[in-house]
Amino acid sequence: MERFGEKLRFLRIHSGLTVRELSQEIGISNGYITQIETGRNKPSLEIAFKIARFFNISVDDLADDRVDLEV
Repeated sequence: MERFGEKLRFLRIHSGLTVRELSQEIGISNGYITQIETGRNKPSLEIAFKIARFFNISVDDLADDRVDLEV
């Protein structure tokens, strides 16, 4: 789960979203998204599910460091 933030940033940027836009869409703070993206914080399971649902991918794909995301 070390790459969760890296994957989140990849998905956000490739979706053309700012941190603020994503935070509004999934209902968490800008700062929390930034902390996840930079690796300073790990998301709770609830937040991981919200992110996965928003981007229409599995939590496994986000959490498994061996999986690379493609757009």
